[in-house]
Amino acid sequence: MKAVRLEAVGSISLREIAKPVPGPDDLLVRIEACGVCGTDRHLFHGEFPCRPPVTPGHEFSGIVEEVGTAVSGFAVGDRVTGDPNIACGRCGQCHAGRVNLCSNLTAIGIHRDGGFADYVVMPRKQAFVLPADLKPTHGAFCEPLGCCLHGVDLAEVRPGSSVVVLGGGVIGLLTVQLARLAGATTIILSTRQASRRALARELGATASVDPTATDVIDAITSPAGLMPGGADVVFECAGVCETVEQSMRLARAGGTVVIVGVTPQGMKAEFEPFDLLFRELKVVGSFLNPYTHRRAAELIAAGVIEIDRLISRQVTLEEAPRVIANPPAPGEVKVLVVPAMG
Repeated sequence: MKAVRLEAVGSISLREIAKPVPGPDDLLVRIEACGVCGTDRHLFHGEFPCRPPVTPGHEFSGIVEEVGTAVSGFAVGDRVTGDPNIACGRCGQCHAGRVNLCSNLTAIGIHRDGGFADYVVMPRKQAFVLPADLKPTHGAFCEPLGCCLHGVDLAEVRPGSSVVVLGGGVIGLLTVQLARLAGATTIILSTRQASRRALARELGATASVDPTATDVIDAITSPAGLMPGGADVVFECAGVCETVEQSMRLARAGGTVVIVGVTPQGMKAEFEPFDLLFRELKVVGSFLNPYTHRRAAELIAAGVIEIDRLISRQVTLEEAPRVIANPPAPGEVKVLVVPAMG
């Protein structure tokens, strides 16, 4: 079969490798779609730990082609989405219910072969059935939506909340939709791309800010701004130093900042501890998708999350290495790798 292989930091190419064989508790899944994530680019640049050589791709869905001898509840032909984050179930973090912080966490597409391939093998406990009539491309959004759900859970967005979302990529635009569903009445998105700002307003943002044309802090928090005094909740979804630093200044006194975006490992950001103390800010990290993948799949299956307008383009496996090795195109939200196109 064909698979995109990250051989080492800075080295990625399409290879012909053996088709994987499922173990007793596994499913063999023919990939229908796999999303290119910012984390995949971090892997390529050595900014996120992984175990090359490996096939990346952790946002995938497909059709069950073979079930292991000990598997029940799944049948050949089922459309499934895969939660890539495999917790050990034995360590202290797992016993405390914090499976995303598992001491022995193994991630499909990072530590073991993932979805930028014709096929992937995954444990049955990581698989969730999707409706047979769901668009094949939609299942690939369950993993990023699950990560956003965890962030919104941590933020405790309530009806009437005011929210700022920093970053207009797929994570920011999914977070806008979830904040709207949670009852936030004011949602502001800040991003450089005009097309993303327009899309955010169509998806539920009440306003948007261009950080290249105005001072974001002043535009939002000043007495004449969009949210005088700041927001109840700020979601940092861009994963860059500038927005991480902005996030704490955009929250109101007593507000919450949730760091959802993946920053390059080793990046530093400045903040003023006195400000966190004096305004009693709650700053939390949101890592992965603990117990949210099924909810994400159900939301997508129910059609309450707009997916199609988040898909910028679909590419073949042959094109995938070039996409991963290069920055996103201007205005691009999500690129899907679709093996059947090749």
